[in-house]
Amino acid sequence: IFKSSGNVIVGSGASVVLVADRTGGGGAPLASNIVWQVAGYVDAGTTSHLEGIFLIKTAADFKAGSSLNGRILAQTAVTLDSVTVVAP
Repeated sequence: IFKSSGNVIVGSGASVVLVADRTGGGGAPLASNIVWQVAGYVDAGTTSHLEGIFLIKTAADFKAGSSLNGRILAQTAVTLDSVTVVAP
């Protein structure tokens, strides 16, 4: 669980990528096991990519060409502009 007492802003073209444990201790992480708890808002820039389940206090704004492997739950609004969302 990632907790943010403020906002989460992801720059254009940035990616959050889940990487397998290289020590041999486990398999690849799953987006369904990653939770982002955000007290403010989430702003995903153009062509950015995120992984996980987002629980957002206010709003989520995913700009054109961005993508998410996960889910978005926000109390106020979710804005998707030509966004690809894949359920984990």
